Amino acid sequence: MSEPNDAVIRVKDVTLGYAEKVLLEKVNFEVRRGEVFVILGGSGCGKSTLLKHMIGLYPPASGRILIEGRDMATAEGEERLAILKRIGVMYQMGALFGSMTLLENVRLPLEEYTNLPEDALDAIARMKLQLVQLKGFEGHMPSEISGGMKKRAAIARAMALDPRILFLDEPSAGLDPITSAELDQLVVKLAKSLGITFVVVTHELPSIYAIADRVIMLDKRVKKIVATGKPAELRDTSTNPWVRQFFNRQAESA
Repeated sequence: MSEPNDAVIRVKDVTLGYAEKVLLEKVNFEVRRGEVFVILGGSGCGKSTLLKHMIGLYPPASGRILIEGRDMATAEGEERLAILKRIGVMYQMGALFGSMTLLENVRLPLEEYTNLPEDALDAIARMKLQLVQLKGFEGHMPSEISGGMKKRAAIARAMALDPRILFLDEPSAGLDPITSAELDQLVVKLAKSLGITFVVVTHELPSIYAIADRVIMLDKRVKKIVATGKPAELRDTSTNPWVRQFFNRQAESA
C-alpha cells in the first residue's frame, strides 16, 4: 500500500518534543520511494528526536506519521508488526550486542520475526554481511572490528528482513573522513541496487553532498523546517542567510 505521488512516508502537521519542551511544531514533509532523504540542522534542533518518532519509539504530541499509509502511533498488533518489518534502523553507535558475533547480530531480527530453519538464518545473515563488504568477518566480535565496520554490520542487521525503508542516525559520527566516505558510497550503492529508501540524520556536510537526493533543514529557533531541496541548490540559491551559512560552513556574523 503506497501513498499518492510515490511518497512512502508522510509527516503531517507533526508537533513533537519531550515533557513540556516543544522541539518541532506542525512539521510537514514527504519521503519519496527510492530516494536518500536527509534530515539536517544544527545541534539540538530535533533531528534524532524526529527520527525516533518516525520509527515509532515515541508518539507525536499532535499530527500523524504515516509509513506506507499506516499510522505508526496508532498501529497495534499485526498492523504494527507489518510496519516494523518494512523498516530497518541503524542507531548512531551501531548498537551491536558485544557478546555476539557479527553473524549472530544480523540473525537476531530473523530469529524474532521469522520461522526460518537454522541454515536459512545463517545463509541470509551471511548474504547481508556480504552486501556491506564484511564477508569473512562473520565470526568476529564487535570488539574485534573497526568503528566503520561496526556501522556496516549494523546496516546489515537493519537489512535482515529486506526492509523497504532504512533509517540511519548519524552514520558518520566518530568516523575518519576516508571511512565516512566509504560508508557514503555504500549507502548510495544500496539505494541504487536494491531500491531501498533511506532516511538519514546527519550534519556532516561531505556526507550530505555525497548521498542526499533531497534534504530538509530544521531550525530550533523557529521549531520548523526552514529549507527543502537538493543540497547544492540550497547552498547556492537559498534566500535564508542561516541556510547558506550552514551549507557554506560559514560562521555567523557578530
